[in-house]
Amino acid sequence: MPPATSHKIIFVSGLSGAGKSIVLHALEDLGFYCVDNFPIRLLPTFFDNIDEYPTEIAIGINAHNQESVIADLLNIINETKLQDGLSPELLYLEADNDALTKRYSETRRKHPFSDKNISLQDAIENERTLLVTVAESADLKIDTTRYNVHDLRDLVVRRIAERDDSALSIQLISFGFKYGAPHDADFIFDVRCLPNPYWEKSLRGLTGRDQEIIDFLDKQPAAHKMSEQLEAFLSDWLGYFDAENRSYLTIAIGCTGGRHRSVYIVEKLARALTASREQLIVKHRDL
Repeated sequence: MPPATSHKIIFVSGLSGAGKSIVLHALEDLGFYCVDNFPIRLLPTFFDNIDEYPTEIAIGINAHNQESVIADLLNIINETKLQDGLSPELLYLEADNDALTKRYSETRRKHPFSDKNISLQDAIENERTLLVTVAESADLKIDTTRYNVHDLRDLVVRRIAERDDSALSIQLISFGFKYGAPHDADFIFDVRCLPNPYWEKSLRGLTGRDQEIIDFLDKQPAAHKMSEQLEAFLSDWLGYFDAENRSYLTIAIGCTGGRHRSVYIVEKLARALTASREQLIVKHRDL
């Protein structure tokens, strides 16, 4: 029997140390009914009685299970998507190995997959391997490598809690390749081929949001062509993602340092898309 009222359900999973507890606390502060470490095989019973709970629910899922149990989780989520009145989304949190190692070193907590015979690095890799299918199935992946607590909380509020369930949430990210490409991007565009303001000493300390950088790049035919063609590409194809009922799309634009060209292009794309896209978030990762 379908639930009497509509329920929004966020499954929160990912690597240990990537920020799952922070996300759950942020959602709880926003009024979600949150439960962590929920036994996967009890989920069907929970859904049978879901009308006893608030309409916004977040469920934390740990990887401390066998591969077969994780497969059960994905099957349950897929079955839930077919039920009237239930709107499930799977959120996956990850970070690079250096960031996770640093976090565990600072907190002195034990990684759930490590023991006297398994090093922290091996434990992280083992968990990453175990969760490959979960990561591939996620509606939204967030790479928290370069996020602090406040950044992650803000993203949860803007991207998840405030999202219109009927609209595609788009995030535009500028970044620097020298710091690594974001792992959570659906599209990555490289704009390092554009003239670099960094080599103009008077412009080096500025960013792509400063008028001097904007004026410099506006005069470059390649920058004009790049922004025009990216805008046309996105305008043509975003509708197809709408038609597929996608909830989230992350588009990353990268230059060398993530301060000038990528910021400039992201700002231009954001202005072009704002008129038709209310669910648009801009992040300059490396400013």
